[in-house]
Amino acid sequence: MHSSLHDGAAYFSPYISILGFVIGLPAIVATYYQSFKGRQEARRAREGTLHSRDCLEFISGDGNFINLVPLETLPALPCVGDVILLPGDGAGESSEFLVGAYLVERVEQFYTQAERRGCRPNEAHLAKAVATVTSLTQQ
Repeated sequence: MHSSLHDGAAYFSPYISILGFVIGLPAIVATYYQSFKGRQEARRAREGTLHSRDCLEFISGDGNFINLVPLETLPALPCVGDVILLPGDGAGESSEFLVGAYLVERVEQFYTQAERRGCRPNEAHLAKAVATVTSLTQQ
C-alpha cells in the first residue's frame, strides 16, 4: 500500500510542479505590476501632480493657482466670457487672491484613455480642466 501511494505521488509530481508554475508566475507578475503602479502613484502624489486629477483648476493669467473644484461637483464647465465668483485665498490682507468675481479667459480640457472595466473602444475620460481667469475685483 505504501509503495503504491509513493508511486502515485511520483507520477503526479511533474504535473503538480507545472501547475504551480502556471498559477504562480502570473500571480507574481500581477503583484509586481500592482506594486509598480502604487509606487508611481505615491511618487506623483509626493510631487504634487495628483492633487488636481479629476478637477477643474482655476489659475490666473500668470499661471498662479487660485482654486480647485472636483469635476463631479460641477453641473457644467465654465465657458470663455463667463463671470464666476471664486473664494480665492479668503478675505485677509495677506491673501494673494481675494474672494470675488473673475472673468474666464480660456478653458483647457485634458483627456486620458478610459481605464475602467467594460469601457468602449477608444473611450476617453476627462481627467482635468484648467480655466485661466482674470480678477474683476479691485485689489
